[in-house]
Amino acid sequence: MLEYSFLERINERAKNYIFPIETPVDEAVYKPKSFFSISNKEADEYKFKAIKYSFKHHYENNVFYHKLCRERNVKSDDIKTIDDFKKIPLIPHEFFKDYPSGREFAVWLANIMSIKLPEIVIKGKNPTYDEVIEAFKEAGIVVAYSSGTTGKFTFIPRDEKSYKMTEYSIAKSAIDMLQHWWDYDAYSYLLFPDPRTTNIFVGKVTAILFDMVKDTRVAIETQITTDLLRISMGVVKNFKERMMSKFIRSAMKRMNEKMVDKIIKWADERSKNNDRIFFAGAPFILDMVIEKMEKEGISYDFGELGAVLTGGGWKTQEAKRLPVDDFRKKVEKYFGIPPENCLDLYAMVEGNGYMVHCPEGHYLHIPKTYYHPIVLDEDGEQVGYGEEGRFAFLDAIPRSYPGFIITADKVRLHEDCPSCQRDGMVLEPEVSRIRGEEIRGCAEEMRKILTGGE
Repeated sequence: MLEYSFLERINERAKNYIFPIETPVDEAVYKPKSFFSISNKEADEYKFKAIKYSFKHHYENNVFYHKLCRERNVKSDDIKTIDDFKKIPLIPHEFFKDYPSGREFAVWLANIMSIKLPEIVIKGKNPTYDEVIEAFKEAGIVVAYSSGTTGKFTFIPRDEKSYKMTEYSIAKSAIDMLQHWWDYDAYSYLLFPDPRTTNIFVGKVTAILFDMVKDTRVAIETQITTDLLRISMGVVKNFKERMMSKFIRSAMKRMNEKMVDKIIKWADERSKNNDRIFFAGAPFILDMVIEKMEKEGISYDFGELGAVLTGGGWKTQEAKRLPVDDFRKKVEKYFGIPPENCLDLYAMVEGNGYMVHCPEGHYLHIPKTYYHPIVLDEDGEQVGYGEEGRFAFLDAIPRSYPGFIITADKVRLHEDCPSCQRDGMVLEPEVSRIRGEEIRGCAEEMRKILTGGE
C-alpha cells in the first residue's frame, strides 16, 4: 500500500496535469503506482499498448514520418509484440536542428507535428525564433528548446496535453525515488531559469515543482531568449553581437555572485528554522555555492531533512567534469545531506522519459510503462546488455511529434539494477557524449550563460 498512497499524494498535488484516461498512453502514464517499482510483466503490458498506439498515431497523422515508414517498408499494423519495436523507424536527433528562420521556421514547426494545429498568428515579415515561439505559445503549443556548443538549437513542439504529461512524468519519476524524503511542506531552490519566463527546456519542464513543494525560489530570474543563449555559447554573427557578448559576460558574472549569496542566505534561514529543503537543477550552481561556503568556513547539517536532485550535466565553471560521487561527498560535507538523498536525473529536450538515480546505488532507472530504451552500435544495430553504444528511445507520450529518436549520448544498459530490488532496465550512473558530437546539456547551457561563455 505504500506505493499506492504515494501515487495518491502525487496526484493530489498534480491534479492540474492529469487528463481523463482515454488512450493507452494515458493509462501508461497515469495508472501505474510507480514507473519503476511495478513488475516487468505489468509494465510491459502498459508499454506495448502505449507505444503501439503512439506509433499508429504518428504513422497516420504525420506526413514526414509516414513517408519515412513507407521508405522502411513498415506499417502501423506490423507492431504485434514488444519484439517488433525494433521495426519502428528512428529519427536522428539532427533532424530537429535542421530548421529555417523567419516565417519559414513556423512552417517547419507545423510540418513536423502530428496534430491538427490551432490558428497561429505570426506577426511581421521576418520574425525572430522567439517571436515565432511566442505565437505558438499563444495558440497553446509549447516550443521548448536546447542548444549545443555550436549554438545550433534543438526545437521541440508540444501541445498542451503532451506538455502537461511530461511535467507529470518528471514529478512522478523524481518523487518516486525520493518518496522517503518528499513532503509538500518543504522549501525548494530551483537551480535553473524561471519556468514562467523562459522557453528553454531546462526551465520549462520544471514548472510543476511549484505545485509539488509549498515554497520555491528560482536561481536564474533573467529571461533566457534564443539570442541570449546563442551569444552566451560564444556564437556571434556581427560586431554588434561581439560587443553584446562582452556586456553579457560582465553582467552575468555579477548576477552569478549575487545568486550564490542569495542561495547561502536562504540556506542559512532554512537551517535556523530546521526546515525541510530541496535543491533541484544544475549541479555546477550548487558546486559554486559550496566553493564559497568552503572559503568562508560555512557548513550546515540538514541531514535527512535535505534532498538534492541534479540534472543536465557535470561540468564546473572551469569546464572540467565533476565526478558525480565527488559531488555527493561535497554535498554531504557542507549541507549534511546523505548520499541517498542526492540523486541525478537524465533526460533531454527531445524526450519525455526521466531516468532517475536509485538511492541505493545511483543507477539511472528508466520509466518502463511508456518509454523503451535502445542502445545501438556504429552501424545502427542493437547491442547487448552491458555493451556501450548510442542511446535511442521510443517515447509514447508526445502526440505532437514522433518520439522515436536516436540521440548523441553514449550509455551502457543493464537488464536489472545491480544495487536495488526494483525490476527493470537501468543505465550506468553517468552518461557521456559520442565522440565527435557537440557537447550539449541543460546545465552546460546555464554554465555558459552564468560564466560568460568560459
